[in-house]
Amino acid sequence: MYQKQIEQLIVLQQVDDEILTLRDVIEQAPKELSDLESQMSEFDERRNQIDERTGILKEQQKKLTFEIDEDAGKIKKSKNKLMLVGNTKEYHAMMREMDSLEKLNRMRDDEQEAVREELIRQDEATESLTEEMSGVKEQYAALKTTLDERLAKAQKKLDSLGRKRKKSSKAVPPPILGRYEFIRERLKNPVIVPVSKGVCSGCNIMIPPQSYNDLQKGQQILSCPNCQRLIYWKAHIEPESQD
Repeated sequence: MYQKQIEQLIVLQQVDDEILTLRDVIEQAPKELSDLESQMSEFDERRNQIDERTGILKEQQKKLTFEIDEDAGKIKKSKNKLMLVGNTKEYHAMMREMDSLEKLNRMRDDEQEAVREELIRQDEATESLTEEMSGVKEQYAALKTTLDERLAKAQKKLDSLGRKRKKSSKAVPPPILGRYEFIRERLKNPVIVPVSKGVCSGCNIMIPPQSYNDLQKGQQILSCPNCQRLIYWKAHIEPESQD
């Protein structure tokens, strides 16, 4: 009876280990999707910033083109009127105005060239971002496609383990099962551990000689005095490894 209880507790612990692993899978899988969604959100924000910057540059380019064309028209008209000027003073005044307009347009040309170069850089940034987004979107689509299947498979296995756990639990007396559950809620796995050569494998500390002698008798399930885990003599389960 004692050995049967130990065996069922070991099975129960193996089931609980699998359950913990599956619960981690079920919990982490949506987080992977969420992380990719966050990346895509960041991409959208960066794309909006590029689009906003590009829009400002194009408006600036449009304004410069209008001003250059407008002043070029003024210069052309002034040149046509230049031959009709009646005195030197008016002639020089018109020449100064034309020089000023031409200088202003040269400055605008330089500014317009700088805008064109910046627009090229923004286009390159957009292309690079689009390529980066494409890779993440493909990864997201692939993960989303398999996520439901992975979760359903994990949940099915979890349900099966739940039934197996219930069956194993019935083979363990309620007081022992209560101790097992109590320890499991308060300590990291494992809950039940073997003792070999007087050493508890849960905390790696020697148990008292009298406790070790009682353990070898195999009459009752004991706890390690140090870590409080349930313990059993390894030779009871693995005879070939007797101390």
